[in-house]
Amino acid sequence: MVEEKLKALETDVLILGSGGAGLFAALHAHKANPGLSITVAVKGLLGKCGCTRMVQGGYNVALAREDSVERHFMDTIEGGKWLPDQELAWKLVTLAVERIRELENELGCFFDRNPDGTVHQKAFAGQSFDRTVHKGDLTGIEIVNRLAEQVWVRKIGRLEEHRAVELIKNSSADAISGVLFIDMRSGEYVFVRAKAVLLATGGGPTMYKYHTPSGDKSCDGLAMALRAGLRLRDMEMVQFHPTGLLAGTHTRMTGTVLEEGLRGSGGHLLNGARERFMPLYDPLAERATRDIVSRAMFSEMRSGNTSPNGGLFISMRHLNQDFVKKQFRGMVERCADCGFDLAGGLVEVVPTAHYMMGGLEFAPDCSTGLAGLFVAGEDAGGVHGANRLGGNGVANSTVFGAVAGDSMAAWVRNEALRQPDPAAIDAAIAHCERPFEAGARGDLEPLREKLYDTMWEKAGIMRDAAGLESALDDLNSIETQLRTCSLADSNRSFNLTWHDWLNLQSLTTVSRAIATAALARSDSRGAHFRSDFPHTGALESSSFTSITVDGRVSMKPVEFTRVRPGQSLLKNAA
Repeated sequence: MVEEKLKALETDVLILGSGGAGLFAALHAHKANPGLSITVAVKGLLGKCGCTRMVQGGYNVALAREDSVERHFMDTIEGGKWLPDQELAWKLVTLAVERIRELENELGCFFDRNPDGTVHQKAFAGQSFDRTVHKGDLTGIEIVNRLAEQVWVRKIGRLEEHRAVELIKNSSADAISGVLFIDMRSGEYVFVRAKAVLLATGGGPTMYKYHTPSGDKSCDGLAMALRAGLRLRDMEMVQFHPTGLLAGTHTRMTGTVLEEGLRGSGGHLLNGARERFMPLYDPLAERATRDIVSRAMFSEMRSGNTSPNGGLFISMRHLNQDFVKKQFRGMVERCADCGFDLAGGLVEVVPTAHYMMGGLEFAPDCSTGLAGLFVAGEDAGGVHGANRLGGNGVANSTVFGAVAGDSMAAWVRNEALRQPDPAAIDAAIAHCERPFEAGARGDLEPLREKLYDTMWEKAGIMRDAAGLESALDDLNSIETQLRTCSLADSNRSFNLTWHDWLNLQSLTTVSRAIATAALARSDSRGAHFRSDFPHTGALESSSFTSITVDGRVSMKPVEFTRVRPGQSLLKNAA
C-alpha cells in the first residue's frame, strides 16, 4: 500500500453526495440513532452543489382530496412505459406524502400556497392531476437549504471537496470496507472505512453536447459501481428535458433547464418560422411527456427549421406577463441575463440531457448486491422505468434517501468495520496517478468535444444500430487516448485538469453502458427511441436491461406485482 500517500479515517455511516438523497439519509440515520458517527462526503461544498439544488419545478405528491396515491402510481407506471419496478414506484408515491409533510412541518420548507392556505400544486406534463408542490421555480434551493441547515445543527461530519474514486471491498470481496477519496484541496488520498456506505452521488448525463447538470457531475457513482461488479439497469433510458436554454457556445448557461411549468401553464413551442408544431406530434401538444416533446423538437431541428442558434423557441407572450414574471421569477431573471425576454418575447431552447432513469439494481430498503452498500437518488435504477415524470425526481431522492438512512441505521447495529483489500487500494491509486506518468502530453478539450458529439449524434434522442456501434468505436478510441494522456502540471492541489481527466474516465465508462444497453434493446420505449425499431414491444412481456462492466447485457422480465398492462388501480381506488 502507498502509505505515505494515504490518510485513514473511520465512521459508522458514510454518505457519498449531499443532494436530497444524501442529506435526508444523514438526517434519518441520525434520528434513528443519534450516537452514530455519520459522515457526508461531497465533491463541492455541502448545501451548495448537486442536482437537487438545481431543481426548479417541484415535487410530485398526492395531497389534494380529488387526487390519490393510486392515481400518482398509475401516472408513474404509464409514464415509465410499464418498465418501473412496481414496488419501488409504490414506495415512491406513498412515502412522498410523508416526506412532504416532514419537509414542511419538521424541516421548515416554505412551499407556495393557495388563498385558502392549502399547498399550491401546479401542472406538470404527463400527469393526470396537478400535483406538483413548489416554491416558485426555485424549489430545489428551498429544500436543500433547509436540509443543510439541519445537518449542520446536528453536527454531522462533513468531508467537503473530497472526490470519491473507488469503492473498496474487504479482503474476501463479499462486502464493502470503505471508500477511497482524493482530497481536492491538497491532492492527498484518503481512505474512509465505514460499516455502511450510501451511494448518492447523483447521475448527471454531462456526456452529451447539451446537458443540464453542472460540469462537476460526471456519473462517478455509477462508474464506481460498475467497477465494483454491480449491475446497472435501464441504462439506455436517458431523459432529455425539452427546454434547455440555448444562449450560444460562449456561455455555460446553454443547456440549463427552463422548467416544465412553463409548458404546463400554457407555454408554446415554436419552430424557426415562429409556428407552433407540437399539436402535429401529439394530442397533448406541449403537455406531452418529455420523451415525446424532445423527439418532436429534434425532428423539427433536423428538418432545418430552427432558431438562429440551431434550436427552437418557447413563447409565453400570449399569457399574462405579470403572471409569468411572478410565477417564474427565477427563469425570467435567468433569461434576461442571456438577453431574452421570457415574459414578452421568444427564448431559444434545445432538448438537453437531464436525468438518468438507469442506475444500480436495488431492493426497496435501498440495499444493493454488495453487503454494506446502499443506494438512493439518481444513482438508483428502477423507480422511473423508461421515462421519469417531471416532479418525480426530487420526490425519489427524498423518499429513498430517508429509507436508506433508516436502513443503514438498522444495518450497522450488528456490523463491525471491515479490513480493506490493500491491493484494491493500491490499484485505485495507481489508476488515479496514471496521468502524472510520462507519456504524450494531451489536451483534454478535443476528447471532451468528441464525447459530446458522439453521444449527442449517435446515442442521444434518436438512435439506430449503426450509430450505436459507431458510438462504441468512438468511446473505445476516447478511452485509449485518455490512457496515454499525461498532464503538464504535477501539482495535486486543486488540479482541475486532473479532475477533468477523472471526469472523462467516469463519463466514458457510463457512456459505454448507455450505448451498449441501447443496442441491446431492439424496440422503442419511453426515452429510448430506435429509428430502426420504432415500435414498442408487447407491454405484457416487458423486460429491462441489466448490464455489467464488461458489457454483458441481460434482459430481465418486469414483475407486475400490483397492476398489469391493460389494468388500472383506479378502478378499485376509494
